[in-house]
Amino acid sequence: MTTPAADPPGAPGVPAPPVPLSSVPAPSVPASPVPALDGPWTHRDVAANGARFHIAELGDGPLVLLVHGFPQFWWTWRHQLTALADAGYRAVAMDLRGVGGSDRTPRGYDPANLALDITGVIRSLGEPDAALVGHDLGGYLAWTAAVMRPKLIRRLAVVSMPHPRRWRSAMLRDMRQTAAGSHIWGFQRPWVPERQLVADDGALVGRLIHEWSGPRLPEAFDDDAVRTYQQAMCIPSTAHCSVEPYRWLVRSLARPDGVQFYRRMKRPVRVPTLHLHGSLDPVLRTRSAAGSGQYVEAPYRWRLFEGLGHFPHEEDPAAFTTELTDWLKDPEPDR
Repeated sequence: MTTPAADPPGAPGVPAPPVPLSSVPAPSVPASPVPALDGPWTHRDVAANGARFHIAELGDGPLVLLVHGFPQFWWTWRHQLTALADAGYRAVAMDLRGVGGSDRTPRGYDPANLALDITGVIRSLGEPDAALVGHDLGGYLAWTAAVMRPKLIRRLAVVSMPHPRRWRSAMLRDMRQTAAGSHIWGFQRPWVPERQLVADDGALVGRLIHEWSGPRLPEAFDDDAVRTYQQAMCIPSTAHCSVEPYRWLVRSLARPDGVQFYRRMKRPVRVPTLHLHGSLDPVLRTRSAAGSGQYVEAPYRWRLFEGLGHFPHEEDPAAFTTELTDWLKDPEPDR
């Protein structure tokens, strides 16, 4: 469990008095995928990197692995699962460590280990490689996996997330991006974020999803969809596990492990890369994401969705999926 640390300079809010450790729920494992949302896909668990991961899968063909971000879980890819399967792919959406139906472990939430979770799932699925698609935190980990295990990544698609080195630079040097990512600074407080995320049956999760979405398609998240994400966050220990990666991202900036990680991320990505972003994303500004191609020594395509926010794959699933499948099928992605 992460040791509580003081707020970084400029972080909003003042830390509350520490709560006795005994009052914090111990990591637990849900009895089944949560919620166990039925559909044409099938659910099962796979072992990878010393933990158990829940996946939903559909279709046959080359593997496309979909990785969610915060504050969501595998279900965020429900539209793409069916569309990719119809397009001739084996579509698999996984729950990250500590989320949904996957194991909640007491440690292992640094990006290097989480990226090894992803590549471990690829191996456990019996595939030689995968087209990796990641959104938000899942996009950060997708960038990382492509650097750490390039032979396992056939193609890379990143949604609403700059390259990790661009992310660090923007968060520290761009005041507007620092403000846009204020929730990350708030996550550095001990115990408080966990309580806020589960209060009132996960009401904060619903507010974040609506505030981070673009105004063009407000119907993208109906009450049932929002309630599903709220229920998933309220599973014991999920809130704690969900914020732990963000705590590492900030607290490691000046630590040897963080310095080593960002030095490693200087290595270029050498697989075709599709970078997707909503023009009205209030969490990660377009300016922060643009320019990530400097870390890619392979065909790189930048696609901006006008009028969409932080969740383009849910706000306009038809346009998003068309862009993704066309790129996956393109034998010359650099055209």
